[in-house]
Amino acid sequence: MIVDHQGRQFKSLRVSITAACNYACTYCVPNGKKLVAAQDELTTDQLVRAVRLLISTVGIEKLRITGGEPLISPKFDSFLQGVSRLGLQDVSVTTNAQFLEKKATVLLENGIKRLNISLDTLNPLAFSKIARSGDLNTVLRGIETMLEAGVTLKINMVPLRSSNKDQILTLLRFCLARNIELRFIELMNMGHLQHSSTYQNEFVGQDEILQIIGEHYEFARTGSAYDSTSVRYEIIGPEADKHITGAGSRGITDETGRGHFGIIANESEPFCRSCTRLRLSSNGYLYGCLSNSRRHAIHPILEMEDDQAVSHLQAILSNALKDKQDKQFVGEYTVMKFIGG
Repeated sequence: MIVDHQGRQFKSLRVSITAACNYACTYCVPNGKKLVAAQDELTTDQLVRAVRLLISTVGIEKLRITGGEPLISPKFDSFLQGVSRLGLQDVSVTTNAQFLEKKATVLLENGIKRLNISLDTLNPLAFSKIARSGDLNTVLRGIETMLEAGVTLKINMVPLRSSNKDQILTLLRFCLARNIELRFIELMNMGHLQHSSTYQNEFVGQDEILQIIGEHYEFARTGSAYDSTSVRYEIIGPEADKHITGAGSRGITDETGRGHFGIIANESEPFCRSCTRLRLSSNGYLYGCLSNSRRHAIHPILEMEDDQAVSHLQAILSNALKDKQDKQFVGEYTVMKFIGG
C-alpha cells in the first residue's frame, strides 16, 4: 500500500486520452488557438495497459476519461471499450458535450452511467465569447439525449466576473429543473492565468456565489464523500422571489422543488488534505498534483513484463504522491487541459 504522511492514497485516476480540444476557452488557453494532440501520444493499447497496471499497483477504483476533449479523439471508442472490462467501480467521462449526440450509442453500450459536462453559460453570445467555438444548441441537445437515456449528469461552470457571473442563477434553475447537479468551479491559478491580473479580476469565489444564490433560494450544506473536491449544498424548497411584496408573502416563482449544487472551492476551501487523484497525460506522464508541474514518465514501464512494471510503478507512485500539496493549491503554470482536468 502506498500512503503518504497525511494518509492519502491514489484511488481515482483521470486519463487524458488526447490534449486536443475543439474549444479554446478563455480560462484555458490565452490566444484563442484550439489545443492540438501532443507529440508521441500513447496508443489505445498503451493507455489501457497503463490503467490496468495502475489498478494492480495501487488499487485504482474510479476512472474519469478526459482530454482536451475526449470525444474528438479517434481513440475514444476503443479506449472506453478497453477500460470498461477492467472491473473498475466507476467509469465516467468529462466532456464539453459538443459531440455527445454522436457518441451516445458507444457511451451507453459500454455502461457509462455518469457524465460531467463543462458548460459555462446558456447565453449564446457569452458561450461564443468564452468557448470561442462550438454551438450551444448542439450541446443542449446532447444533454437532453443523455437525460432521456437515464444517465446521471453533473454540469461544471467556471464563473467569470466579466463573462458569465450573471448566469449563475440561470444555470442553477436549468439544472434544478432537470435533476442535474450544478457545480461551480472557482477559477484556478494555472497556465496563462497564473499570478496574473486577469486571474485576480475574473475570480468569483465561494462566498460571492453563495450570496447570489441565497438571494433567491434557501439552502443548507450537506455531506460529501471524504475525497470529494466539491462542497455540496441542498436547495430547500422552491425558489422564493424576495423582491415580491405584499400580504406578507415572499412569492413563489419556480416550482422545481429540491435539488443540489456544489462548489469546487479550490481557493476558498482547499481540499488538498483529502485528495486521492492521480492523472495520466495522453503522452505518458503521471502527475500526482495539479499544483505541481513535476511529472513521471511511464513509457519505459510499458515495455516491461507485468511483474517488473508493477515494481517500477510502485517507486514512481511513491514519488508522485509526495508531489501533493499539504494544505492548498498554490498555482502552477501547467495547462490543466493537458493533464486531465
